[in-house]
Amino acid sequence: MRVMVVGNGAREHALAWKFSQSNRVSGLVVAPGNAGTLELGENLVDVLQDDVDAIVRVCVDRKIDLVFVGPEGPLEHGLVDALAERGIRAIGPTAQSARLEASKSFSKEFMVSYRIPTADYRSHSDAHELEAHIRGTSHALVVKKSGLAAGKGVIESDDRDLLVNAGKRFIEEGDTVVVEERLTGFEVSVFGLSDGVNHVILPPCTDYKKAGVGSKGPNTGGMGAICPVPWLTADELAAIRSSIIEPTYRGLADANLAYSGILYFGIMVTEDGPKLLEYNVRFGDPEAQVLLPLITTDFLTLSNAMIKGEIASTTPEVSPHSSVAVTIAAPGYPSEYPQDLEVRSLPRSGLLFHASTHRDGSTIRTGGGRCFTAVGVAPDLLAARNAAYATAREVAFEGSWFRPDIGGRIFG
Repeated sequence: MRVMVVGNGAREHALAWKFSQSNRVSGLVVAPGNAGTLELGENLVDVLQDDVDAIVRVCVDRKIDLVFVGPEGPLEHGLVDALAERGIRAIGPTAQSARLEASKSFSKEFMVSYRIPTADYRSHSDAHELEAHIRGTSHALVVKKSGLAAGKGVIESDDRDLLVNAGKRFIEEGDTVVVEERLTGFEVSVFGLSDGVNHVILPPCTDYKKAGVGSKGPNTGGMGAICPVPWLTADELAAIRSSIIEPTYRGLADANLAYSGILYFGIMVTEDGPKLLEYNVRFGDPEAQVLLPLITTDFLTLSNAMIKGEIASTTPEVSPHSSVAVTIAAPGYPSEYPQDLEVRSLPRSGLLFHASTHRDGSTIRTGGGRCFTAVGVAPDLLAARNAAYATAREVAFEGSWFRPDIGGRIFG
């Protein structure tokens, strides 16, 4: 089969790497890809990942059999719908179902409708009402941009002025703002694979979202991840399944939102039990980089099971090992940062996924804020952590940095 992976990040490099291990894949293209995916298949560097028409044309011309959509943008723009019109199978939701991620206000309404435990909230499109709500509330709050924000649309602060100004800025940009109660506890990421009727669940992960040591500082797209999560108990996971995951899938079927693909549950485990923070309708980054190395089932077989309605009989086999991912970022990230930095050295061994890198002759250059993900896989968390950091330390470009505490417990 001929497979296309859409995207250019470390998640897409990990997906391409996983597909490349299948002897049933006869051709692999990545649109647009990066310097890492170039070693696995063909990059379509002139095809923008959000250009739905261009991707569909390429799929028709190249006789692509299966498309795996990595990022959220093309899903919101209806790529899966457009591919279906041409008879091309794809992993991902329709534009209608993608609203679960593309609109936080829509997803919160869905959670409330199907009695899925979540934080109390109110949505605002009026700046005066937003300010009155924030200043008139005594408990801790979070301000969220309703639309897509690449992991950086969540503002947590005790400074009411900062929250008001952030919310007003989102409204000025034409978006709705969700103001919700700030939950405390620890976060876990759970991913479901569905064929539109049945689903299976992958081992839980933890994503280290903030830039600073000890999970301080601004939110980022993710500075690291681990899988599985040793401090999540069996009882807590059972509660997540019964109160969040199962009601969600029943709700998707009831609301005609079910689809073949990935569903992410961002969960806060609180003293009052697990509560749902958000949905994503695709693999997370960097969670994909710790999950995919642990899946031992042929990934094309697993993808076909989602497409063909066979996921119930194709439960993924997962290694009992632990996996740790460390993100290597550009100087200044997640604020202003330089691009096109020359990568002076890369590790000779270990597992390293590129993000937005490109080749300039024989030189590899950076193209984004999060530039690489170093991954370690080992029988236990400590050994996996050591392997990941050993790989990360061998990546060198001007100003490169990474959090030194990935693998430690997160307390929210």
